[in-house]
Amino acid sequence: MPKPRSAQVSIDATPYYHCISRCVRRAYLCGIDVHTGVSYEHRRGWVEQKILKLGQVFCIDVCAYAVMSNHYHVVLHINTQQAEQLSDKAVHARWQSLFKGNHLSARFLRDEPVTDAEMAVVKELTDTWRSRLMDISWFMRVLNE
Repeated sequence: MPKPRSAQVSIDATPYYHCISRCVRRAYLCGIDVHTGVSYEHRRGWVEQKILKLGQVFCIDVCAYAVMSNHYHVVLHINTQQAEQLSDKAVHARWQSLFKGNHLSARFLRDEPVTDAEMAVVKELTDTWRSRLMDISWFMRVLNE
């Protein structure tokens, strides 16, 4: 029975993980579909660029990757030290480079005044987003979108 990634990942045991994602029902990620003759080779560059971009945004180092015709492999290193050293603004900026964010975090990034209650919400968002920036599940989720 498969286990969720959260039950398999233990940073204390090792920060390195080999992850695989594959297409189903004879779908092709890249290469030439032998059944239809259609070439999907242009997608290989898209996947490689996305892997490398996410490696810059997330606090996860991409050690190696391979993009095959119907699946890809990535070897990832969770860089907890980098995540802990990020400033609150850096966390918000990285997160908003991938997702829309919200009005409050945008105000925080622009150095606009915020109330104590709003700052508490900003701190809560920062903690949530910091943990997601070093989460393999979030990395793979964004990559597979």
